[in-house]
Amino acid sequence: MKDKTGKTAERLKSKKLYLLDMDGTIYNENEIFDGTLEFLEEIRQRGAQYIFITNNSSKSVKDYVKKVNDMGISADEENFYTSSQATAAYIKENYPGQIVYCMGTQSLVEELRSAGIEVVTEADDRASIVLIGFDTENTSEKIRNTCIMLGKEVAYLATNPDLVCPVSFGYIPDCGSMSIMLKNATGKEPFFIGKPEPIMVNCVLKRLGVDKEDAVIVGDRLYTDIKTGINAKIDTICVLSGEAEMKDILEGEIKPDYIFDSVKEIYEKLTEVETE
Repeated sequence: MKDKTGKTAERLKSKKLYLLDMDGTIYNENEIFDGTLEFLEEIRQRGAQYIFITNNSSKSVKDYVKKVNDMGISADEENFYTSSQATAAYIKENYPGQIVYCMGTQSLVEELRSAGIEVVTEADDRASIVLIGFDTENTSEKIRNTCIMLGKEVAYLATNPDLVCPVSFGYIPDCGSMSIMLKNATGKEPFFIGKPEPIMVNCVLKRLGVDKEDAVIVGDRLYTDIKTGINAKIDTICVLSGEAEMKDILEGEIKPDYIFDSVKEIYEKLTEVETE
């Protein structure tokens, strides 16, 4: 078994856990990529597991379960770990009992509240934390309120540093781009919770009792997905079905362990081993 560059990738067939990015890796917006269902079934047939880890905080875990189920993917809430969940855990551990002002979708707000965190969505002097996420419901009023809040002495957090989110016609600004816009207005920069911080990967490995050498992360972004794997010290696969292109890998500093065109190609290579 070899990857796109001809590098031997035999150890992938013994992996017990595949940590999968979503946008740009297994689907684009609402269109599932060819080969995704076969790839996931092959993981199950090998007695391994897959967990979807996504920086996209615009949807709750329940929203994601419904979305992938509608695409024909077999998954429940145990198959997910999102930047929203990681952010809620981080806030509860580092800022217990504090009130959070959130610029995000209603799904993100509800996810935080379901974790027992008090959340406000209007400028509020009681809030000591400002949190921004990938907000597909953003308005100029929300941006104004966030700028008001960032003018106070508050902790400033963001769910993820992604600059763009892939959609059917190209890309739209993600949380990282929102943070740049807010920095231009306020001079403030957030601490990012999601990938490339290793928090999400470490939480999943601990929860499932899987050793690092038995896990691999699959994603389409070098500065989040692949960097996360490097930071967490697990193997990495970059698929060229989303943001990253081969020239980005060749010219950049972040290097994945393996490169494939898509999850379909990973599946084909895995099953090719079985028939040789």
